[in-house]
Amino acid sequence: MLMLTAMSAIPASAGSSNIVSVPTLGVQGEGLPGVVNYILVQLDQVASQDGPIIQFNEVNLGGGARVGEEWKEGARRAVRAVLHAVGDNGHTWRITIKNRSATSLTDGMSASAAVAVAIMAACRGGMLRSDVALSGQITPDGRVDVVGGLPVKIEAAANAHYRAIIVPRDQALAPDWISSRSVASARIRCRW
Repeated sequence: MLMLTAMSAIPASAGSSNIVSVPTLGVQGEGLPGVVNYILVQLDQVASQDGPIIQFNEVNLGGGARVGEEWKEGARRAVRAVLHAVGDNGHTWRITIKNRSATSLTDGMSASAAVAVAIMAACRGGMLRSDVALSGQITPDGRVDVVGGLPVKIEAAANAHYRAIIVPRDQALAPDWISSRSVASARIRCRW
């Protein structure tokens, strides 16, 4: 569903800034419920030609969370995928990413699709739908790959009243979780 290559960027002028928030689904640990995290992405166009500069805001004040090295690598892949999709070298981009999570440390790459979508929206000056959450991992070649823990992630989306989730196209649908009570009662649609 992530169609970065089909989107064209609206160039921003030097000195401009756009901030976008996107919900992403996470897993706290084995046997624990899923969570909805929020990723804030700020894209600044700066006069410097040293970019793309990627900053991770890991201050724990105001609900922020530290992110692990895998999470950061996923964010770097997301930046490269967006730059490739929009045909930009990113030399004037400064991207600040903050993960707002219920846990103090978040790791793994399953939020990288959400980071890519947020960067693309910030680049285009657009808004994202507030009733859709997503989960997916950006591969080095810019595709969205399958993610783990989907049953608890879908349940977290249902509990947070999301109407739809976007998951990777190749994600297998297991009958035992597609018909789960929380997913059926919330009428969440899985989109690919």
